[in-house]
Amino acid sequence: MNLPVKNTDPRDKIFAAAPAHFTTLAIDVFLFQYHNNPVYRRYCDLMGTRPDAVQHLGMIPFLPVSFFKTHRITTTDFEPAAVFESSGTTTTVNSRHLVRDLLLYRESIQRGFRKGYGLPQDWCILALLPSYMERDNASLVWMANELIVSSGHPQSGFYLDDYAQLYKTLLHNELLRQPTLLLGVTFALLDFADQFALELQHTVVMETGGMKGRRAELIRADLHQQLSRRLGVPTIHAEYGMTELLSQAYSKGNGFFHCPPWMKVVLRDEDDPHALSILGDYAKAPATGLINVIDLANLYSCSFIATDDIGRLYPDGSFEVLGRTDSSDLRGCSLLTA
Repeated sequence: MNLPVKNTDPRDKIFAAAPAHFTTLAIDVFLFQYHNNPVYRRYCDLMGTRPDAVQHLGMIPFLPVSFFKTHRITTTDFEPAAVFESSGTTTTVNSRHLVRDLLLYRESIQRGFRKGYGLPQDWCILALLPSYMERDNASLVWMANELIVSSGHPQSGFYLDDYAQLYKTLLHNELLRQPTLLLGVTFALLDFADQFALELQHTVVMETGGMKGRRAELIRADLHQQLSRRLGVPTIHAEYGMTELLSQAYSKGNGFFHCPPWMKVVLRDEDDPHALSILGDYAKAPATGLINVIDLANLYSCSFIATDDIGRLYPDGSFEVLGRTDSSDLRGCSLLTA
């Protein structure tokens, strides 16, 4: 695929690309962003990258996620259709993701969910995101609303902190054997589980991470054990996403996340950020390091992001999130340690 410098919308090619063509497509997107994203181009130049010499993923620079706090990260010049902002505290600077094309975000949400869970129309989707609902620029709320609307189920919706109504809805759906997804921020799921014990057989419980200072941090295994025991489900699912990404990875249990075809996780060495582990290409055993994410849906911001998360990557492309670096700011999502 040859991307012109401007006025190109390769959305269909991004989502339709076969895994075998991921590297070729990622390099094309890199070149598009290098030529059309002034901040990313300056960063690449400082890294000594010659764009015409890039031949594999290990040669592509990954922009530190903190740049979304300090710079306007845009590929091509546009007025954003939406500006998503990360949660934070009064002492932190929040990230801002300027989104040119909400249709791109919508398609990433829909395709990613269908790949992992099937059609949203087959589910009743319940969102328990009280702290995020207090803000009008949270990408997690936008994602949940997209799935709720697509579901079309009369009981689908946001339940804020109305735990009693949520409990009644879950019991109602269980009686009808209605497949249900309960998507919730971690502290709210724990608060709900403390008040209501259930035996859910037709419900998937998915946590998005985040204690927001409301509870002591828990290792993921302990958190999932508590929720599983109180809610009567065999496993707890999870979502890995962030304000700076337009795609999500999902875990169906035990903390192992899988990316959709247009997203890939690679690892970097903490002491040498240019030393990448790209399993399946170079290595045959699990590797541990800092997580870099390639999200091709980020076509009009930056698709190559160096996060502050520590992870373990497996040869099949799945990964675990083990924690965060000591120097990183606390984030509303994915604050769990391993």
